[in-house]
Amino acid sequence: MSDFKNRYKEILNDLKDNIKDEKQKNFVIGKFQELSIMFMDIIDRLTYITDIRVKEVEDKQKEIESKIGKVQKAVDGIESDIYEGDEAYEFEITCPYCGNEFVTDINSDSEAEVECPECHNIIELDWNIDEESEEHDCPHCNRECLKNQALTYDDESIDEEDDDKKTDEDDEDEDM
Repeated sequence: MSDFKNRYKEILNDLKDNIKDEKQKNFVIGKFQELSIMFMDIIDRLTYITDIRVKEVEDKQKEIESKIGKVQKAVDGIESDIYEGDEAYEFEITCPYCGNEFVTDINSDSEAEVECPECHNIIELDWNIDEESEEHDCPHCNRECLKNQALTYDDESIDEEDDDKKTDEDDEDEDM
């Protein structure tokens, strides 16, 4: 900006030095100043309009950042629902050494050991348990009862239907 001021002063001095007629010199300097004021007015207006537009862009940017923040919160919520890796899960464990049942928090499936609070033995956790080997409510077998029970139930219902048919057939034979 100081270069602009210096250059402006140089131009005015050149006009004063090169125009000898006082009336013409005052006229030219006056018109030059009017022209300069017009340019400065245009620059001020452009600066004002630019400032307004910059303010609008900043406001829009804040609005967009707010929306992005809301979307980010939603994504974080979804992500935490999907990848619940940091949350602790409560598991009920029966110690194979002393039979003590206790509940423990386990943060991830990478934890492979738990200490029994009663006997202080280390219990190794096996996260790759087959469905066949999982415990269930039946105290009699290793999951075979559920399969047999379904078959038994079906067999009994078939036997009952057969008995009903035989009874109906016997009744028809007697009627004849």
